[in-house]
Amino acid sequence: MQQDSSQRIVQGLSSWIDSAAPGAKLPSTRQLVQDYSASPVTVQKALRQLAVQGLVESRPGVGSFVRSLRPVRAHDYSWQTGALGAGRSRSLHMAAALRQPRPGTFDLSSGFPDSQLLPERLLRSAFNRARNRAFLNSPSPAGSPALRAWFAAELAESMSTRLSAPTADDVVIFPGSQGGLSAAFRSLIGPGEPLIMESPTYWGAILAAAQANVEIVPIPSSAQGPDPSDLERAFAQTGARVFYAQPNYANPTGAQWSPELGHEILETVRRHKAFLIEDDWAHDFAIDSAPQPLAAQDEAGHVIYLRSLTKSVSSSVRVAGVVARGPVRDRLLHATQSESIYVSELLQAAALDVVNQPAWKTHLKNVNEQLASRRDLLLGSLAEYAPQLHIETRPRGGLNLWARLPEGAELSGFIREAELAGVSVVPGDELFPAEPVAPFIRMTYAGRDPGSYPEAAKILGRLLG
Repeated sequence: MQQDSSQRIVQGLSSWIDSAAPGAKLPSTRQLVQDYSASPVTVQKALRQLAVQGLVESRPGVGSFVRSLRPVRAHDYSWQTGALGAGRSRSLHMAAALRQPRPGTFDLSSGFPDSQLLPERLLRSAFNRARNRAFLNSPSPAGSPALRAWFAAELAESMSTRLSAPTADDVVIFPGSQGGLSAAFRSLIGPGEPLIMESPTYWGAILAAAQANVEIVPIPSSAQGPDPSDLERAFAQTGARVFYAQPNYANPTGAQWSPELGHEILETVRRHKAFLIEDDWAHDFAIDSAPQPLAAQDEAGHVIYLRSLTKSVSSSVRVAGVVARGPVRDRLLHATQSESIYVSELLQAAALDVVNQPAWKTHLKNVNEQLASRRDLLLGSLAEYAPQLHIETRPRGGLNLWARLPEGAELSGFIREAELAGVSVVPGDELFPAEPVAPFIRMTYAGRDPGSYPEAAKILGRLLG
């Protein structure tokens, strides 16, 4: 009976609304109760149905009204062009490594490992434990003391006993490596001042440098790493005091510096009384070698060591540690306080729980084995079906292959044709801080569905003719 009464009110008011002007006020609830001999609950139910249909809008404390039609017009945001001024960013579009490929695409562009390479079981149990206690903890701006101690101990394991090891007081926790890079560039380099950087290099470092408004000084880097003489010349000519580099499994080239090169680079940095920002992003993704951080050879504070757990634990657990000795550590702490104040205690607790579980080392060993088989499958597929691509190096760790297109190939056209054909790769021009020296692409062997690598390679080979 109540259903019939509410429908009767809806029908009656709908007829009244058809002849009413937009914005007209409906009769009060008390009046409708009398007119339709219905309960207030039934009247309110009818009014809600009319609101769902878009015929009525309610204003609490005022009443119900016939909904006014909003004018349809084109958006005009042209005023923002003058208000914003010239953009500071080197690029205003989203990096290919972050874009979601179209459904059904063979994804060789992802910047994050496939879920099969993540410690899902460990992470689930870690969050279950962390959420019961992390909400009650008082956050520390520098980060959880226990997590800071873990990062310090990890680096200390690679150090000679002749050198003093870092402690938890030398570590600052950041919300991912991108936050650490941004803070380092802003803290150590003033606007317009020089920052030496390998070319090619990680797109996020290029973006962070652009946002910090520093002047990038690129030096060429090959499959073996940079030439120390180029670094020496860059320091001497520019007066730079900071060099950003990835000595282990560089993104995108996959290069790992030899011990001799690392020693020579570090001596060059020391001679110029400069800093080396060492991005050890792929520390947990070794395959055929062990990562040897340059920070393990330094106790004088020349190396600012950045290690992230975001890729190895989960892309949703954005936690990174920066080991910095001396006054520079305080500068980094002040920089992160100005942006995020502190990192989520829940994420820190979950990350620490994962890396402290006995199964963590076993998980990493399995991941390294999976990466080896994925890398070899993609390399073999490209050699068989797309031999036109020149692979710069067989990476001994990391997640990516770096390939040069054949002479005369046009990069943007190739990328567009590959996407239309169902293969997503990263255009190499996004990874050069200056002009690209040749057309390159970056391909990951850590994405989803590795069994599709041969088919993806066939498509790339056909496009290259």
